[in-house]
Amino acid sequence: MVAPALLNKILVHGERSARIVEVEAYCGSIDPGSHAYKGMTARNATMFGRPGGLYVYFTYGMHWCANAVCGGNGEGVAVLLRAAAPLTGTGRMREMRGRAARRDRDLCSGPAKLCEAFGLDRAFDGADLVTGDRGVTIVDDGTAPPAQPGNTVRIGLSAGAEHPWRWFVTGDENVSAKSARAAPATTRHVERATPRGVSSTRETSDAVPASRRGKRQRRADTSYERPAGE
Repeated sequence: MVAPALLNKILVHGERSARIVEVEAYCGSIDPGSHAYKGMTARNATMFGRPGGLYVYFTYGMHWCANAVCGGNGEGVAVLLRAAAPLTGTGRMREMRGRAARRDRDLCSGPAKLCEAFGLDRAFDGADLVTGDRGVTIVDDGTAPPAQPGNTVRIGLSAGAEHPWRWFVTGDENVSAKSARAAPATTRHVERATPRGVSSTRETSDAVPASRRGKRQRRADTSYERPAGE
């Protein structure tokens, strides 16, 4: 199960680093909440590439969000990097986030915030997270994923909203959805939530508009849009 296994890994871009504390899986052709659901397009082509790629897309005409590609070639499976706990380079992150970042937890507590803090945009779409060919990597510092991560349905979806494919570090202040921070999960639940055929690779990520929050908050805190072709 790649998505929960990414929890507590470290996203690095130059001097900036942050521990991944929240992810969502998106599972290609079986997942109506995914950009890959209706097949490959010029926009989502990176999702169908080799595992370890970075899929970056633009949403709401103002935000970027980043996803780690996890499936095999042609599968369209990836994981949305939804939130992270800043570790190093916070000064640069604050510069990138501007006045919106009043506290450290404002730096990466949402997919759009994370991309802004790390300076990730279309130029990084297709970057190799393993080799770091564009200066962005995900590394392991020896901190294990939580034994019982929080687990809920994904946030802000109108299609595929029933799947519990969101995992997070319970109690971490950087998790994006306040109401779900303390939600417990069991290993059994996590195993059930993983689609067959995805557990040996990784899961997916990209999504749909948040419908249960105000427009202003939605634009500031999320990075979702309708699946390609919808």
